[in-house]
Order: sequence, then C-alpha cells, then structure tokens
Amino acid sequence: MLQTTKRPDSPVSIIGAGIAGAWQALLFAQAGHAVTLHERSDAGMTDATSHWAGGMLAPYCEAEVAEPIISRLGLRSLDIWRRELPDTPFNGSLVVAHPRERNDFERFARMTEGHRRLDASGLAELEPSLEGRFRDALFFPTEGHVEPRRVLPKLHERIKAAGGTIKFGSDVTANDLEGLVIDCRGLSARDEQGELRGVKGEMILIETSEVQLSRPVRLIHPRWPLYVIPREAGLFMLGATSIEAEDTGVSVRSALELLGAAYTVHPAFGEARIVEFGSGLRPAFPDNLPRIGIRGEQISVNGLYRHGFLIAPALAELTLQYVQRGQIDNEVMQCR
Repeated sequence: MLQTTKRPDSPVSIIGAGIAGAWQALLFAQAGHAVTLHERSDAGMTDATSHWAGGMLAPYCEAEVAEPIISRLGLRSLDIWRRELPDTPFNGSLVVAHPRERNDFERFARMTEGHRRLDASGLAELEPSLEGRFRDALFFPTEGHVEPRRVLPKLHERIKAAGGTIKFGSDVTANDLEGLVIDCRGLSARDEQGELRGVKGEMILIETSEVQLSRPVRLIHPRWPLYVIPREAGLFMLGATSIEAEDTGVSVRSALELLGAAYTVHPAFGEARIVEFGSGLRPAFPDNLPRIGIRGEQISVNGLYRHGFLIAPALAELTLQYVQRGQIDNEVMQCR
C-alpha cells in the first residue's frame, strides 16, 4: 500500500487519456502535482472508448438498473462537472414511452427519483418537437449531457493549462514508469487485470433540421432503452446497446432497432441523413462496478462500464484524496 501521503508537487504518471485518465490528470495537476499523461494513440483518439460514448450525465436515470454506488459517484460528479466546466449543458433529461410500454414506464418512475411528471402540454412546452408524440414524460431537471468528442479535447487543454504534460503516441505500462503511476488503460489493462471484459455499445449519428431537442430523450424499449442525444449543428446520437461481445461495428439488427425506435420518437428522424455508425468496447468487471486498485505506487482505475462520463470525475477525486491524505473509499478501492 502507498504509505501516508505524497508531496503536493510530487510527479504522477497517468496512462490513458480517455475520460477516466483525463479527469485523473486534471485534478492531480490542479492539486500541484507534476503530471504526465501518456496516451498510445494520437490526439484524435478515434480508437478510444470515449470516442463512441453518449456523454449522458444522468445519475437519477441510471438508478433504474445500476447499483447505488453509481448514483453516489454520479451525483458527486455532477458537482465537479459544474465546477470545472461550467458551460456543461444541464438542461435535464426526459424519459418517454409508447402505450404498449406503459408498465415499464411506471416501473421506471418507481425505481428512480429526482424527476417530476409532465403531461402532454408540459412536455410540448419543454420540447416543442415532441408535441403530440407522448401523453406524458418523466423530467429529470438536474441531469446533463456532454458531447464526448468536444469535451475530451477541452479537458486535455485544461490539463495543459494546469501545468500537466500530455504525450500522445506513448505506449507504456505501469512497469515502464517510475514513481506514482495511475493506470487508466481500460481493456488494454487486461495484462494486469484478467477479469476485465468488453461490453459493446453501438451508436448511430444522424443529421436533420426537422427536429430540435435541448436535452437527451430516453425511450423505454422492451430490450434496451433508446437514447436520442442532441449534438451541435443538427446532429443526434442514437444509442446505445449493451452487448456481451467484443467485436467492433454495428449489427444490422441493432441498426434496425435503433433507427426504428428513433422513428417512433419523431417521424422526421425517418428522413434524417445517416452520418456515422460505430461502436465502443466498455471495460467492465464481472459485477459491472468501477474499481480503484492499489498496489504500492501503482494505482489502477478501471471497470467504468457504461458510466464513464458520469463517474470519472468522482473517481479522480477519490484517487487524489487517497494519495494526498490516505483516505480510502471501501466501496470502490481495493488494496492488492
């Protein structure tokens, strides 16, 4: 175990510049540590899991299927997002359902909190494009969302502004580096963490000027919920599946289901232009919960599953508190 605390200016190496590693690097750099962030790919990071993420900051919605620890970390992360990136959209999120999924909709309402129910007129006032589409909705006003491909470069810039160094094209492991090392390699860390598995999440990016949304809309679905997440310039991300497979790409079945469900949210999506198909492999442990592993001066942060953007800031805060003050969060941390 790492003994006592580290000096505030002690060097820290972080491996992996995706959402987990970026938040670690930012908070450690802001705390005065000499941070070097290593990333094996280039600055575009098109191979990173973060590149294919939805970017939903929805701890209340996730409570329907996730363990309480995800809600706890997610709620704390909302405060950190607001503090560090105050321009993050916190317009809330919506959950809707068609009549045939009424029972599932009511179950979702019972399983979650932090929402208020809107009738058809209230929904139309909030999202005019959905007028007449659904008889009611659940509105989670304090939730937010980010666009991963835009926010990750912002985090990288914030790291450099705080004095950190980012080395792209640097393919290293913890054993290659000296001093305190925080490993955020995701699935690439299976050489050290054999329990990790990849869970595929598929997405489709479409473009239309016929629909305007100010917040993510989650459609209750018999097998998985559909997310319609607004992006800039008339773009919408449709996602996301959770498939126990480690292949890449989007299956025909998934594409049909995602596009069909989007059409039922609004018929104008049927005329939208498909911009991109893609998928990412989310790193997950058997229990689908995150883990901060501690072994001497090597710390691993992994298993964020489908909650990366939601919980990464809080995990970074916990790691920093451990390194600086020896605080241990027993729900997340394991000493090896």
